Amino acid sequence: MKIALFGYGKMGKMIEQVALQRRHTIVAKVEVDTPNVDFSNMDVAIDFSMPDAAFSNISSCIENDVPIISGTTGWLHDHDKAVALCKEKKGGFIYASNFSLGVNVFFELNAYLAKMMKGLEQYQISMEEIHHTQKLDEPSGTAITLAEGIIENTSYKGWKLDESLEGQIPISSKRIGNTPGTHTVEYQSKVDSIEIQHTAHNREGFALGAVIAAEWIVGKTGVFSMKDVLGL
Repeated sequence: MKIALFGYGKMGKMIEQVALQRRHTIVAKVEVDTPNVDFSNMDVAIDFSMPDAAFSNISSCIENDVPIISGTTGWLHDHDKAVALCKEKKGGFIYASNFSLGVNVFFELNAYLAKMMKGLEQYQISMEEIHHTQKLDEPSGTAITLAEGIIENTSYKGWKLDESLEGQIPISSKRIGNTPGTHTVEYQSKVDSIEIQHTAHNREGFALGAVIAAEWIVGKTGVFSMKDVLGL
């Protein structure tokens, strides 16, 4: 499979390693100043670029009939436009806030636990996410996805960063060293606490999930998620 990488930072380099291990070929490494991108030689593209470049990358790939996987966060104000373009052009597109296979199982566990806790109003929900100091967005896209999974299944109406307000899930964001990513969801009452947590040990899990998603989407048209890729 011929893969183009949009964004060649730490994640792009890790994806390259995983893709080569799985006997794929990297045919392009596209960054903001890359001229004359040749879309004709790509089977699929993987975007881990910057927030201000993501929508342009996604649009260009869809316009050129290249299915694209995007793990860039911080650009979702344009997500609906990307979805509409994909449907119009009959392209293939997957966005995920986190491509880790374990995190996507964690998303399902989080939603299931929220359903179980819905009627237990004595429990207050809080969340914490910890990442490396180079991560730009707060809270993480993964934390937002977790919060959305809770909101869909409980009486909570939204989330707040570093604030505790009625009907809002407080999310604490910390940036520490080289931490790949730790996400904790806690239900706390006066008598006990229930906690679920996912801890990434390195970035390889994110890269592997992205490559697996790229392998899955080739030959398909539509807007998909990791739930489709993993059959969850």
